[in-house]
Amino acid sequence: MTKKPFVIKRKMTKALQVGNVRVGGGAPIRVQSMTSTDTRDIKATVNQIKRLESAGCEIIRVAVPDQEAAYALGKIKQAIDIPLIADVHFDYRLAIEAVKSGADGIRINPGNMKKERIKEIVQAARDRQVPIRIGVNSGSLEKRLLRRHGGASSSALVESAMDSIRFFEDLQFTNLKISLKSSHVPTMIAAYRSLSKTTRYPLHLGVTEAGSIVHAAVKSSIGIGVLLSEGIGDTLRVSVTGDPLAEIPIAYAILRALDIRRVGPEVISCPTCGRCEIDLEGLVGKVEKKLTGIKADLKIALMGCVVNGPGEAAEADIGIAGGRGTGLLFKKGKIVQKIKESEFIDVLLKEIQMMSDEREEST
Repeated sequence: MTKKPFVIKRKMTKALQVGNVRVGGGAPIRVQSMTSTDTRDIKATVNQIKRLESAGCEIIRVAVPDQEAAYALGKIKQAIDIPLIADVHFDYRLAIEAVKSGADGIRINPGNMKKERIKEIVQAARDRQVPIRIGVNSGSLEKRLLRRHGGASSSALVESAMDSIRFFEDLQFTNLKISLKSSHVPTMIAAYRSLSKTTRYPLHLGVTEAGSIVHAAVKSSIGIGVLLSEGIGDTLRVSVTGDPLAEIPIAYAILRALDIRRVGPEVISCPTCGRCEIDLEGLVGKVEKKLTGIKADLKIALMGCVVNGPGEAAEADIGIAGGRGTGLLFKKGKIVQKIKESEFIDVLLKEIQMMSDEREEST
C-alpha cells in the first residue's frame, strides 16, 4: 500500500490587506525583510529595497527613529512596488506621522508605549485602514511579566501578546498581525504554538538576533520550519546580520524544503569527492548570484563529475556534470551536449533563461 505524502494543513487565519498584498486567510506565506540603510537616506533605502524586491521580497520594513525618517516614507513609497511597513518604538508621534506619510502598515511593541498614546496610533491607523503588527520581543517584555514568569519564557511572550490583543479589541480594532520573537528557538516555537491555539490573527514568524548567515540560516530553518510544518505562520523573515539580501534565498529555501511555495530556481549540488576535477564550489556560487531575479520554479543541478552526475540529478530540469576541462549539459537526466569548462556558466544561464521565459509564457 502506497503511503500518502506528508501534507501541511495550514491554520486558517483572519485575512489582512497590507498595501497591494493579501496576508492570512489562506494567502501564500509572504516573505518579508527589513532595510539596513538609514531611512533618512531616501536614495540608499530605495536602492536596497529595489534589490530586495528583485530577489523576491514581498513586504519591506524600515526603521523610523525620528520625524525626518517618518517624513521620508512618502518619497520611499512612491519609488517602490511592494508594501512599506514602518517600524516604530517608544514615540507614538512617529507612528502617526508614518501613517500620514503613506506607510502600508505599522509595527509597534505596545510594551514600550503608554496605552493612552497607543489609542492615538489606533485612530490614525483606523482612519486610513492601515494594519498594525503587535511585535512582542523577549528583550523588551514588561517587567511585571518577567517577574511573574521568572524571565522571558514562552508563557511571558504569549501573555504580553494577549494583553495587547485584548487592549486593541477593546478599542474595536482588529486589523492586526502578531509576532512573538526570541533568539532562543525552543522558546520561540513554544510561544507561537500556544498563541496559535488561542487567536486567529495572522502570525509573522521569525527568530530575532539570529546572527551571521550560517547561524541565522540554521536557527531560522528550525524555528520557522517547525512552525510552518505544523501549519502555523502567514509571513516570515529570516534575520541575518549584514546585507538583508542574504535573507531572501534562505526564506524561500525554507518554504521550498517544506513544499509550501516554490518560487525561483533551486540549485542542488554534490558535496564533492576525490573524483571532482572542477571548482564546483566556485561554480555554484557564481551561478547562484546570476540567478537573482529569476522567479521560475526550476531545479538546477551542478555536479562534480561525469561518472554519476546526470544519473544522480535525473530529477533536475537542467544541469551540468563537470569533468577535467569539459562537462556534460543535461536535461531531466538526458545528456544534451558536451561543453568546455570555460563555457559552463554562459551556456547554462542561456538555457535557464529560455526555460524561464517559456514557463512565464505558459502561466
